[in-house]
Amino acid sequence: MIRAEDTALVLLAAGRSRRFGAADKLAQPFLHQPLGLHVVTALEAIPFRGRYAVVDGTRVDFAARGLTMVRNDDPDLGLSRSVMLGVTAAKGCGCAAVLIALADMPRVTAAHVWRLLDYAEGPDAIVASSNGDHPTPPVLFGAAHFDMLLTLEGQAGARDLVRAGHHMVTSPDELVDIDTPEQLAALRKKYGVG
Repeated sequence: MIRAEDTALVLLAAGRSRRFGAADKLAQPFLHQPLGLHVVTALEAIPFRGRYAVVDGTRVDFAARGLTMVRNDDPDLGLSRSVMLGVTAAKGCGCAAVLIALADMPRVTAAHVWRLLDYAEGPDAIVASSNGDHPTPPVLFGAAHFDMLLTLEGQAGARDLVRAGHHMVTSPDELVDIDTPEQLAALRKKYGVG
């Protein structure tokens, strides 16, 4: 087990969201708060050593919810740039692991993240979420992988590392990732919020 107190949360909230269109995807309302704050709310009681949000142009105020804002001035360089910026910031708090989560995954639960932490063992740990078909964030990386995470390039990010790690299966509904207006509309309909 890796303790939450020894882990930093790195929330990836930067990216062009081209499939969503011109609107600020993370600021779109869902269940009485911006889409991008749902994972923050779900994980707020977990006593992480540090909390970092890698952002570009979103209007969502992650700092008001206790996260240190890390600016990604060039999200066109891909997901790996956001990972690198977040891990660099997290290393500064002396953490033994980072939990990388996505701000556009509004149904992630604290219970699932606790399971990831419970399963992780030591600095070599890689524990990813899975819908039973393929791995996905949230993903926990032990400190032995920090240097590798800092060298990644492009949109694929840490995909190969994640595939090689342990996969913790949870409900596919918990791992829904909102990329398009249609996906957000379907999620709102599912929960009866239009």
